[in-house]
Amino acid sequence: MKSVPSTKSDPIEISGDTPTLRLFALLEVVASKDQFFSLQGLAEETNIPKPTLHRMLQQLESAGLLERSVDGRHYGTGVRLRRLAENLLLNDVFHGARHAVLRHLVTEVGESCNLTALSGSEVIYLDRVETAAPLRFYLHSGSRVPVHCSASGKVFLSEMSPAQRQRLLAHAPLEAFTAKTITQPAQLEDEIKQVKRQGFALDNEEFLPGLLCVAVLVPNASGRSNLCVAVQAPIMRMTAEKTLQMLPALQRAAQALSQIETDAAPPDAIARA
Repeated sequence: MKSVPSTKSDPIEISGDTPTLRLFALLEVVASKDQFFSLQGLAEETNIPKPTLHRMLQQLESAGLLERSVDGRHYGTGVRLRRLAENLLLNDVFHGARHAVLRHLVTEVGESCNLTALSGSEVIYLDRVETAAPLRFYLHSGSRVPVHCSASGKVFLSEMSPAQRQRLLAHAPLEAFTAKTITQPAQLEDEIKQVKRQGFALDNEEFLPGLLCVAVLVPNASGRSNLCVAVQAPIMRMTAEKTLQMLPALQRAAQALSQIETDAAPPDAIARA
């Protein structure tokens, strides 16, 4: 009988000259995962003996960098690790360049603009530039919005597989913030499919009454993106139809932000894309 070649990938090397660096290397592997993982699965992936790996995971869990699922047999990123990632995005050395892109976008469209990222089941504002118009909604950097009722959140959801969305939304109740908030899973899924087709998303008074928002993804040359750029305005100045006129400027800003991220990435990360 003809043998079938194995499709199993080579083990991931967990290297480091000190125990601390090896723990950090293990965290890099964990951070690349989009779902909970088991001790057995991670041992097979890294070739680390299970007793050693179990001890390393316990250390990371006790430090708040990892957490266990309800069944106690699976692990995922902990609150402390997620906060670290958010703070790096909020305060990195490329903040000034990204802020300049947002300022230029505000000048073009005349409305407030945000740079956002997905954090768990919420969208976090990494940066924001306000319009000079007297009537505006004030949402500062670090503000959080539930993923299901924000334009950026819908874009992030559209980048996931149906199974990934189901896992995320299973732990994020579709709370109604306004009369227009989508609270039915089937309706939200239809909305996300439309976002995937059209390449942008709207928040049409779904989080705050009187506020309309349009968002597009910031492309990532090295894999799936976790950045969106968005325009927000009161409905008395911006309608859903008017957002279509803003899309070219929004997409140019997304490309400019993407170039900043590409310039910041290590050369080997781009080569692997």
